[in-house]
Amino acid sequence: MAKTKVVYFCQECGYESPKWMGKCPACQQWNTMVEEKIRPAKSNKNSLGSVTTNRKKKPSSINKITSQEEKRITTSMEEFNRVLGGGIVPGSLVLIGGDPGIGKSTLLLQVSSQLATKQLEVLYISGEESEKQTKLRADRLDIGDDQLYIMSETNIDDIIDAVEEMDPSFVVIDSIQTVYHEAVTSAPGSVSQVRECTGTLMKLAKTKGIPIFIVGHVTKEGAIAGPRLLEHMVDTVLYFEGERHHTFRIVRSVKNRFGSTHEMGIFEMKEMGLVEVSNPSEIFLEERSQGVAGSTVVASMEGTRPMLVEIQALISPTQFGNSRRMATGLDHNRVPLLMAVLEKRAGLLLQNQDAYVKVAGGVKLDEPAIDLAVAISIASSFRDQATRPDDVFIGEVGLTGEVRRVSRIDQRVLEASKLGFKRIVIPSNNLGGFQAPDGVELVGVESVQDALKVALE
Repeated sequence: MAKTKVVYFCQECGYESPKWMGKCPACQQWNTMVEEKIRPAKSNKNSLGSVTTNRKKKPSSINKITSQEEKRITTSMEEFNRVLGGGIVPGSLVLIGGDPGIGKSTLLLQVSSQLATKQLEVLYISGEESEKQTKLRADRLDIGDDQLYIMSETNIDDIIDAVEEMDPSFVVIDSIQTVYHEAVTSAPGSVSQVRECTGTLMKLAKTKGIPIFIVGHVTKEGAIAGPRLLEHMVDTVLYFEGERHHTFRIVRSVKNRFGSTHEMGIFEMKEMGLVEVSNPSEIFLEERSQGVAGSTVVASMEGTRPMLVEIQALISPTQFGNSRRMATGLDHNRVPLLMAVLEKRAGLLLQNQDAYVKVAGGVKLDEPAIDLAVAISIASSFRDQATRPDDVFIGEVGLTGEVRRVSRIDQRVLEASKLGFKRIVIPSNNLGGFQAPDGVELVGVESVQDALKVALE
């Protein structure tokens, strides 16, 4: 009889240890080691090697390898195609994660239906719902097509048999934490099970050329549950973000071997499912208050698409010994940095002021080009003086107070002009090189002091 071996795995990084430890030596996280029992597996026809070929491959010279553009499978959602880099690549393994109830299953069921209408056979495998429950969801979304097949299964061996027998054009696994491999004795969702099942699906996708989408649960910190190795194994990692009590949903690409890793797709959750938002700038600015101090607009680049977002700041005298600095939608370290620059270079006494900065609409911005808009909104709230409602501020702010050049300034200016903004404050080094749209005034500034004079005086 095979002897059972007890090992301990880190749920964060997958580190293996023969004994329990309070702190993982690999990722330095506390209380992440879990016990798993491993028993030597019997030979199985549907083991990991079942989807691999036995032919020996020889190395090839890179100059003798012919490269060709892979034809992508496009859906009816342009926002979803943009996030994937132009469409679904055959043979790719895509991982999508998000909070419970955010709409992951709804999105993938809608994508499956759209591909089925193009006469592509789609296999939707649910490990969390029965076939009748999935049918109820499809009826609510008004989804029904003869090319869309539903299967409720959690055994990875049976899933492989179904895929090899049916040979579909698209496969969805919902979710990877419910799938188990008989060769692994630990419970479904454990580090060993997730790693083994994902490896099996990766081999299946590469050898058969079938694109596979797998749904991953997330932890309370927002990261995809399971070992970090899971994100390294797949080709694309998508995060489905948004507040459950709001209608807007954001699909963000954090890893993509076939496209940009900064793309973002915006959807709106309605009664009949997810509907794409083609002009997010107009949506994010439709509730903007006019003539209120502390409000500015910035043109930020999300991948290859410019997007106008409102930045709000509230500066008030502190009631305690230490002033507070809070930020929502941007890096919290950026707020005290810009306040220090305003205090040192522009003479604003902000050390005894509480600062609250927010990006309206639930969007997260991380590029340096939003620095100038954040600084202007802080100064506007501090002086209680509103900026012009048709102003847009673009630029990176240095520690010496200079406003530095940003990339793709022509696309940002064009997007701002489409929404009716008349004056755009940009770095002086970005002036020239492109023609400003009719009716738009470009103002170049070299420092924060110059920008404050333009915006508030």
